[in-house]
Amino acid sequence: MRVVHVITRMIVGGAQENTLYNCLDLKRHYSDEVLLITGPSLGPEGDLISREKEVLESLCVETVMSLCRRISPWRDFQAYLAIRRLIKNFNPDVVHTHSAKAGILGRAAAWSLRVPVVVHSVHGAPFHRYQSRISSNVYRMAERWAARRCHRMISVANAMTDLMVGAGVAERSKFKTIYSGMSVEPFLNSTKFRNAIRKKYGIEDHHVVIGKIARLFHLKGHKDVIEAARGVIAKQPDVRFLFVGDGVLKETLISQLERLGLSKYFIFTGLVNPSEVPELIGAMDLLVHASYREGLARALPQALLSGIPVISYDVDGAREVVLDEVTGRLVAAGDIKGLSEAMEMLVGNPGIRQKFGSEGQRRFTQQFRHEEMTRHIRELYVDLLNQHISRTDSAQR
Repeated sequence: MRVVHVITRMIVGGAQENTLYNCLDLKRHYSDEVLLITGPSLGPEGDLISREKEVLESLCVETVMSLCRRISPWRDFQAYLAIRRLIKNFNPDVVHTHSAKAGILGRAAAWSLRVPVVVHSVHGAPFHRYQSRISSNVYRMAERWAARRCHRMISVANAMTDLMVGAGVAERSKFKTIYSGMSVEPFLNSTKFRNAIRKKYGIEDHHVVIGKIARLFHLKGHKDVIEAARGVIAKQPDVRFLFVGDGVLKETLISQLERLGLSKYFIFTGLVNPSEVPELIGAMDLLVHASYREGLARALPQALLSGIPVISYDVDGAREVVLDEVTGRLVAAGDIKGLSEAMEMLVGNPGIRQKFGSEGQRRFTQQFRHEEMTRHIRELYVDLLNQHISRTDSAQR
């Protein structure tokens, strides 16, 4: 079949990696014709496409320069026209959209062209409690409007479906949960590089490493981890914190550490290639995720695939992989004391770390293979195409 994917930007991020795997799998395993439409990949996270040689060689990518995250009526209208033109010229069986801006413009364009199947993936809701009420309501109304211009919506976690249904975006029957996929083998073998990575960052054998993988950005919870670390370090001075990622808050976080006298306990890797993430996780002893909003952070299953236990704020889809006292610990969002206590407990109990990590690896290895994700997505495409054919046949009789 012929498939168009539309996403706002292809930065280094979970939704983008998920989309990229889907595009490549459709070509590689099903011989589908695939077009990826995206805006310019601007931002400190880095450009995912330029980092992936295979993409440049095998995938048809069209960049719409007017497609950007910021709301701009004139540029958005230009982006809509460009996306519509590209879809029309490609003549696809399926248009699959991702992210807020591209999700709205892409669905509108595909629906106006009567594309047989229009699907949208919900990687994370564009509205949330930390916005102003006006912004949240505008995004809700936009999502409700766009939901009427697609045939199905894919949620990366059951929690995303609950959130969208609760906001009145669409009926529950319109959603299907398909977990994001990834290449699991590098994570299953991640500890192979443990000693080399720890040596690179000056981590000694007796140090217990708590990792965090996220952009250094608002609502990602880095400041909470630093505050919670004070109590952990006081009782477990051999602990070290490894922050993987870069972003606008780096200098702010460094200043916070200097003010608290904790600088020597924290290591910043800066921006890393996604291919380096398994090795970095393999150097950790546990992973903490303190984001206040996230569909289902890829770092959570990635750590569990590596046999590393996780501590996470209990938000969105986290509890679907962080099973409290089974694969890790769940903490209420913003509970600094609870976060500190959970880290302290796991730092001091290697046996429990091993137990939680092993159970996570056992439960989730197959579920998060990108081939498994693409198989479920393509089955949905086929089912919806068959429904379209049946409707067309009935109308012609």
